[in-house]
Amino acid sequence: MPSAGPTAPDALSARVKTHNYLNLIAANLEIKARDPEAWAVLLDARGNLAEGLGSNIFLVQQGTLYTPREQFVLAGISRDTVIALARESGLSVVEKDLDLFDAYSADEMFLTSTSLCVCPVRSINEAVVGDGRVPGPVTRQVTEAYCRLVDFDFVAQYLKRLG
Repeated sequence: MPSAGPTAPDALSARVKTHNYLNLIAANLEIKARDPEAWAVLLDARGNLAEGLGSNIFLVQQGTLYTPREQFVLAGISRDTVIALARESGLSVVEKDLDLFDAYSADEMFLTSTSLCVCPVRSINEAVVGDGRVPGPVTRQVTEAYCRLVDFDFVAQYLKRLG
């Protein structure tokens, strides 16, 4: 769920890992006060999707992956891995400015991070993404490729802990 924006690149490049997560922490506190199960997603200074708490954002529309340009985000290793895996499997990946309408009209949405690897998103601002079933087919394809690459089924590990 969107909240406060990250530090604008004209103040300090978002591409520099400074360990300054104050904007993300403040956004997460705000969103958790409304919904303890929700995760904050930040917008950049122009209202475009930027990043989540230590995570990068991907949307899927008609089989193509879209992710915010690096200008306002710290491009994570997991993000780069997903981009490479998607392209290796023949999927198109486009880096561009994405706004909330793009998220609301996406077929699928997922986050990437070191701890999450690939995490499907069911809704944003209470609007269901696609048909609401997670993971969607493209997210599942990317997740399976990621599991093969790291030779570990992180999905099964997460599901085991939930059960």
